[in-house]
Parts: sequence; C-alpha cells; structure tokens
Amino acid sequence: MTTLVTGATGFVGSAVARVLAARGHTLRLLTRPGSDRRNLAGLDAEIVIGDLTDPDSLARAAAGCRFVVHVAADYRVWVPDPDAMLRANVDGALAMVRAAAKAGAERIVHTSSVAALGQIGDGTSADETTPADLADFVGTYKRSKYLAERAVLDLAAKESLPVVVVNPAAPVGPRDIKPTPTGKVILDAAAGRVPAFIDTGLNIVHVDDVAEGHALALEKGRIGERYVLGGENMLLKDILALVADVVHRKPPTIQLPEKLLWPAAFVMEKLAPITGVAPMMTRDHLKMARKKMFYASDKAIRELGYHPRPVREAVVDAVAWFRANGMLKA
Repeated sequence: MTTLVTGATGFVGSAVARVLAARGHTLRLLTRPGSDRRNLAGLDAEIVIGDLTDPDSLARAAAGCRFVVHVAADYRVWVPDPDAMLRANVDGALAMVRAAAKAGAERIVHTSSVAALGQIGDGTSADETTPADLADFVGTYKRSKYLAERAVLDLAAKESLPVVVVNPAAPVGPRDIKPTPTGKVILDAAAGRVPAFIDTGLNIVHVDDVAEGHALALEKGRIGERYVLGGENMLLKDILALVADVVHRKPPTIQLPEKLLWPAAFVMEKLAPITGVAPMMTRDHLKMARKKMFYASDKAIRELGYHPRPVREAVVDAVAWFRANGMLKA
C-alpha cells in the first residue's frame, strides 16, 4: 500500500506523513532538489526528487501508488513573483492530480485551505457551503488556493476522479521550520516582539489534528466533497494573550486602528524587493484582517470523526519545539 505524500518536508506535510506511517502506509515522499529534510528525520520512506512545475517528475513519483496526498504548496502572504506562486499552487495541483489519476490511484486527497472558502467576516463561522467569488479573495496566496481547488474539483467531476478536498485552518505546532505565517505570529509573540494588535481573528488548529484529518479524509471522505479541518475561532488579542500565558509574559494590551498601519505596510512592501526580506506586514495583511477568519468543522466532525484538541496544546507544543530547535530562547 504505497502512498505518495507531496510537501512532506514542510510543516503540514511532515505531520501528514507521520500520521500515515503510524497507520501502516508505505510512504513515498516527493521532495524538491535541495529541500531542507530535517522534518523527515525518523521517517521510514522512499524519497523521490521532483517539482510541482515538472509534470514528468510528478508522473514518476505517482507511478505504482495506491493513494496520493497532495499537500505541497507555496504558503506565503507576500511573494516577489505572484506568477510563480500561481504556477506552483494552481498548475502544480492540476498536474499532480492528473499524474495520480493516470497512475491509477484509488484515492487522491488534495490539501486546499480555509483561504479558498467564502468568508462571512463578522464573527460568524463560514463553512464548506459559504458562497465564494474570486473577486472576494485578497492576496495571491488566497487566490491561488481558491483557483487550485476549483480547478481540481472541476477536473475531478469531469473525469470522475476519486478526489477528496480538505481545507485546513491556521495550523500551529511542532516542526514549523520556516516558520509559516501563523507560526511566525506565535514565535514573535512568545519572544515578546508583538507589542500591539489589531481587531481581527482566525481559526487556530494543532498541526497534528490537521494531519489526522487528512488520514480520515483518505479513509472516510466522500468523493468530490470538501472538509474544513479547523480548531478554535479566536480573536488575535486572545491568541496573543494565550501565547503570553504559556511563556509567562505580559500580553499586549494596545489595539491599533488599521489606518495607522497603512503607511508602515506600504514602506515595508517597497523595501522588501531591495532587502530581500519578506515584509513583516503588507497591505494585503491589513485588508485580510478586516474580516474575522472564523470557520466551522462540523462536517468533518460528523462525517469523518474529526476531533481537534484545545488550541492551548497547539501553542504549548509549538513553543516547546521552537525552544528545542534554537528559534526561541528559554
């Protein structure tokens, strides 16, 4: 029972690979040349080299695999080359699904994101049925995930492919080596580098629960369906307070109005191509923050048996991992 996992060197992908290994899957992991393989430590798996922009490499990776779990994606809020992100996330997803189908895979799980779902934004939880339109999506990443999900589901419907889609919320936990945008918020807050906040909110979930949700979708998900894999909806100020409590710091108490941050975001964006350092804050960040990114996982709980743990455990595990790996001082 060989199962191909793409993106296994990354945060979510490595968690998915470990959950599948524990379930007895024989793993084949697609990695790019030169990828940081620290997250593969201890995994018994076949490593194949390839890239989402190289369809031939995807075909070789999928050959002989019974299952394919496509986790790989470019996950950044700001990118210097938006077209490169679209090629990886949209064209790459389609190429991977086509390769898996041609290889005769019995089940294909496509990792999308809650970023691909419609948003209500007023504190009400959105779900798989919330209407969405491309014009509603702010930033290249969100647009790429929406376009990829639509393209994959359209192809699956047209060609009767065994595709199930999962939509993880913002994952937190161990092995966030980059770190991801959400992980950076946790890391910076734990280090005392977040002195203030704005009025926004998001859904936080333990990365290992997201991984468990992938396995459940592979085993129990209905073909052609989407499943939100979330945890708890929290205001940003409450997330920062939770992190502060875990690391025994005082939480930030200053709430900044959005309009004060626009000049700083503009300057950071202009400097980023010059310095080569991703901006801490962008105008897209501020636009996205206008809506509370709250989601409900009721469908996954009901149909898959998905049961996420309390968010505090995710924060505790993330902080412990950052400390153990020298990214956060004790």
